[in-house]
Amino acid sequence: MTISRRGADRIRAGHVWVYRSDIVTAKDVQPGALVTVEEEQGGRGRPPHTRLLGTAFYSSASQIALRMISTHSVRDLGQLLRERIRGAIAYRERFVDNTNAYRVIFSEGDFLPGLIVDRYNDILSMQVLTQAMDLDHIRDVVVSELKEKLQPAAIVEKVEARVRQLEQLPEKESGLIYEDAGRGRPALQGQVTTEFQMNGVRFLYEAVGGQKTGAFLDQRENCAAAEKYARGEALDVFCYQGGFALHLARACEKVTGLDSSRPALEIAEKNAGMNGREIDWIEANAFDLLRDYSDQGKKYDCIVLDPPAFAKSKRDLATALRGYKELNLRALKMLRPGGILVTCSCSYHVSGSDLLQVVASAAQDSHRIIRIFENRGQSKDHPSVLGIPETAYLKCIILLVS
Repeated sequence: MTISRRGADRIRAGHVWVYRSDIVTAKDVQPGALVTVEEEQGGRGRPPHTRLLGTAFYSSASQIALRMISTHSVRDLGQLLRERIRGAIAYRERFVDNTNAYRVIFSEGDFLPGLIVDRYNDILSMQVLTQAMDLDHIRDVVVSELKEKLQPAAIVEKVEARVRQLEQLPEKESGLIYEDAGRGRPALQGQVTTEFQMNGVRFLYEAVGGQKTGAFLDQRENCAAAEKYARGEALDVFCYQGGFALHLARACEKVTGLDSSRPALEIAEKNAGMNGREIDWIEANAFDLLRDYSDQGKKYDCIVLDPPAFAKSKRDLATALRGYKELNLRALKMLRPGGILVTCSCSYHVSGSDLLQVVASAAQDSHRIIRIFENRGQSKDHPSVLGIPETAYLKCIILLVS
């Protein structure tokens, strides 16, 4: 398969995606196939020829038609996959501590595009995002290697219907794909639960329900950082199952968690009970409640803003920035002098500078002076790769508000 100069330049710069518009020739390629990628060269009196760029997985449906997996020809794909999985596990052994829940494989971040695997104690949660990773022979290698190296009690596949639709993959439900019957666990019968801990805080994990692959593991290190600065009365907005709230409860006198999802708050309440914490949980729309609280003059010493992605595409950016501005403006008005604001964005299309500008504008409108304690990203088990900006998506800024 040959690609254009523009696509080749992108690969040489360190990226691993080739868009469909950059494909020059592609003959009889099957969905998910492993293909050799070459650059079309020649011209200016030189005969046309090609130059090898590497090997990629092909998607017949996505606008990201090629995802590079090697800069060389791949002769034994199974061996390469096994080496990549071992490399991902070894990478995390260098720094993961004080937790038994972390991301094991982060797609392009671990040079395994289209595959995400999270660990929650003795359960692995796997998500397949591309045609290639959905092929039976690739699945078999992945599951076999995970079983051998991590010896989980169970592996669950989390299915995102929209992703499978975009990749033109058959519909399926989330569920159990492997169970170690010899572990002494009772028969799971499709219901997979366990307890895990992050930074010494205990959490319940329900593998088949919930968002993403489970808890928001990318915020693990940011939760610990927020706890370091928090004090007094705290409000965790978009608290989901209580990740930030439960960390703040170890440092604050009173904590309130706010989310619009009743099921998430029910699990958050169970998590609080497991940790012996009393937290007030409120089911409400965050924008409406913050506006009401701000108008009422309610005050806090620490506020965490961890909303879902407002910008799913570039088209959403302007609307997303208005949403972030509104949230941060309300939060700044509600903070006591000397208070802490932890503000986050998981929207890749909202850059770090975008978020800082939003906060600066909100500070100006609310007549507050802010100082930056820490400007952070996702936890290290969600590695960011130079040359692949999409792997750096989470922003977390910890601010002192005067």
